[in-house]
Amino acid sequence: MDISIEIREKEIGFINACIAKEKWALKIIYEDHFESMLLVCQRYANSDDDALDILHDGFIKVFRYLDKYQPGTSLQAWIRRVMVNTCIDYYRRESRRRTENIDTAYHLFSNEADAISKMSADEILECLRLLTPAYRSVFNLYVMDGYSHREIGEILGITESTSRSNLVKARTKLKALILSKNNRNVEGI
Repeated sequence: MDISIEIREKEIGFINACIAKEKWALKIIYEDHFESMLLVCQRYANSDDDALDILHDGFIKVFRYLDKYQPGTSLQAWIRRVMVNTCIDYYRRESRRRTENIDTAYHLFSNEADAISKMSADEILECLRLLTPAYRSVFNLYVMDGYSHREIGEILGITESTSRSNLVKARTKLKALILSKNNRNVEGI
C-alpha cells in the first residue's frame, strides 16, 4: 500500500513539473512516447512528413492540456487519445480539400493466404497511405483504435452506414493494394 501511495505522489510531482513547463519533464514525456505515437500518426498520415507534423501538433496539445490528465490513470493511453484526436483533426482538414470521388474500389482475388507475411511494415504502411483519407480514417478508427461505427460517425460527422461502407471499401482497396504489391514483388524476383 505504501508503494502505490509513493508512486502516485511521484507521478503527481512529475505531472506538476510538466504543467510548470519544466524542460526536463517535458523532454522525458516526449522521448518516452515519441516512437509509439509516431506509429499512430503514420497510420493516419499521407506521408512521413505529415505524420511528423501531426505528431508535433499532438505533443503541443499534450503539453497544453496536461492539467486535464488524471494521475493514477494510464498516461500512455491519455497521450494516445490526444494523438488520435489530432489525427482526426488532420483528416477533417484534409477531407475539406479533397475533390476526388472516394467511391472507387478495386477488387482482386487470390488463393494466396499469406500475402501480408511477405511484406515489411513499411510496405504495409505504404499501402495504408494509398487509401483515401476517408477510408484510411475509418479503417484506423475501427480496426486499429477500436471505435464503434456510431462513435466513428460522431467523430467524423458521417452516418453509421457511411462508416460501415467506408470500412468495407477500405478493406477491399487495402486487400487489392497488398495483393498488387505482393504480385509485383514476386514478378521482380
